[in-house]
Amino acid sequence: MRGLIVGRFQPLHKGHISVIKEVLRRCDELIVVIGSAEESHTEKNPFTAGERFQMLLSSLTPEERGRVLIVPTRDVNRYSVWVNHLESYVPPFDVVFSNSDLTRSLFKQAGYEVRRTKAYDPKRYSATEIRHRIVSGERWRHLVPDPVARILDALDVRRRLLDAGMRPRKR
Repeated sequence: MRGLIVGRFQPLHKGHISVIKEVLRRCDELIVVIGSAEESHTEKNPFTAGERFQMLLSSLTPEERGRVLIVPTRDVNRYSVWVNHLESYVPPFDVVFSNSDLTRSLFKQAGYEVRRTKAYDPKRYSATEIRHRIVSGERWRHLVPDPVARILDALDVRRRLLDAGMRPRKR
């Protein structure tokens, strides 16, 4: 069985990885869609699709890499055609894994089986929160896989986020 998950991964964090590993226990293969692939260097989407691809790839074991297909896709910003749009980018899949009500609804309407995953702590594992922590000089490395922390360091992530318009939190 081939599963599909969708995310922006801005940045990839340990919550994302726990979901990917859970889904890999339930499927033979997994398509990981990197959404908003056309976006980068903005406050909400600071990383390029290629950088996010590398975050994902570097955080998987060699065995997992052999079972995962990573596909960056552009947004269409029209929910009525979004599932068809994704279908044009990826090989056939059997089941969609998501805890997003909107994503679940759109794929169900298109006739797909949709399953939930175990929820990770969204307050702790939030890409938005991680970006805010980085800009504000707070602890964040424990929330991302080690390879992702190294990639973010190489990108001078704080400078990237500041240049994208993020500002430190007021204390």
